[in-house]
Amino acid sequence: MSIGKILAAGCLCLIAASDLSAQNTPSVLTLRECVETALKNNPDVKKAGFESERDLINLRGAKGAMLPSLNASVYHYLRQGRNIDNATNQYINSSNTTASVNAEGDLTLFNGFRLFNNLKANQLNAEAGRMEIQQAKDLLVLNVILSYLDVLSSSDVLKQSEAQAAVTEKQVSRLAIQNEQGAIKPSEFYDVKGQLSGNKVAIINAKNALNNARLKLAQLMNTTYNESLTVEPVNLEQFEISSTAGADSIYQIALDQLAMIKSVDLSLKSFDKSVQSAKGGLWPTLSLVGGYNTNFSKVQKDADNKSIPYFDQLKNNRGTYAGIGLNIPLMNGFRTRNQLSMARVAKREAEFQSESIRIQLRQNIERDYLNMTATLSRYQVLTEQVASYSENFRAAEVQFENGAINSVDYLIAKNKLDFANIDLIIARYEYVLRKRIIDYYQGRLSW
Repeated sequence: MSIGKILAAGCLCLIAASDLSAQNTPSVLTLRECVETALKNNPDVKKAGFESERDLINLRGAKGAMLPSLNASVYHYLRQGRNIDNATNQYINSSNTTASVNAEGDLTLFNGFRLFNNLKANQLNAEAGRMEIQQAKDLLVLNVILSYLDVLSSSDVLKQSEAQAAVTEKQVSRLAIQNEQGAIKPSEFYDVKGQLSGNKVAIINAKNALNNARLKLAQLMNTTYNESLTVEPVNLEQFEISSTAGADSIYQIALDQLAMIKSVDLSLKSFDKSVQSAKGGLWPTLSLVGGYNTNFSKVQKDADNKSIPYFDQLKNNRGTYAGIGLNIPLMNGFRTRNQLSMARVAKREAEFQSESIRIQLRQNIERDYLNMTATLSRYQVLTEQVASYSENFRAAEVQFENGAINSVDYLIAKNKLDFANIDLIIARYEYVLRKRIIDYYQGRLSW
């Protein structure tokens, strides 16, 4: 192989390696990117879209049923032997070619408003379908926001755990020298060294929690899981650390804002129209009908015994008719009444579902509101606790380095501060999570 080919191959390998490295480099995802990706890929949203498409097709069918029906037919026959000449309506015993052309239309004038109510039911059902899509999107956005914040919370806990381990490791390095020199008791050194092992276990647990949070976010976005997934930090100061409106006020707002409530209300109205449509089946149906027909027969002759041309016969034999028909339902095996009964059962079921959803919504809001207020109180107390333990640990660290206290007292002070810092991080993000859930109820999700 020539040196030129070897150099070219080497350059290609370097370019490929560079591209692969670029592909493996994790990009920092913003909250907006995560939400938009989830809305694009999530199967639940797509499923709701398919249901809505079916509702729109049913609506087009209901609109079409309001229009007149019109049908046309053209038939040509080659007849042999004894048959009826459709031009003279007499029997002949010879071969013959015949044709008939027909067109017929009918328009329903009245049928107990069955078609009208069916149209209204499908219009309401289609609107309910659109609300279901919005509900699926709103719920997905909420879950993405919560998972996004969970990733940030787990990431901050990991950083705090690593910082705690770094402080302990610094003490271990210092005590190792003193232990070799016999300046301290061996137990002092091994106590702190054991604490370092505990800090490393905490780091492992924090990494696992972070990976689980990343996995959940990736699954919501319906993308391949990547351990290097990184999200852009958000400014937590934008979330007001204060109480909000009461649970009753939030519930009343939710009744007006949530697509879920709008959907069940529209469905209930749709079922009511379905009942009225089924009642229409008990009424007579009044229809306007009309039609056109003509025919051709090869054996038909004129006064001079000459064959009459095809189109001349179609013109000469044409006829029309129009009329009004009344169809009165007397007995059809109780089919209509059974349909009405089924529609009424479906309406009662929709009423029960509407009531159940409202009860569940109220209970969820009451639960989430209590959790949010409790988390806020916990966050405020932990803020004070961290400030106190920070001062306590600062003093303990100085005393420990100067030999004024032993390792037990030092580790007690450090563990108090470490646990309080992690609890504060968790409480802060938990409050933000709870606040976002309350925002969801009030239709105020922003991303």
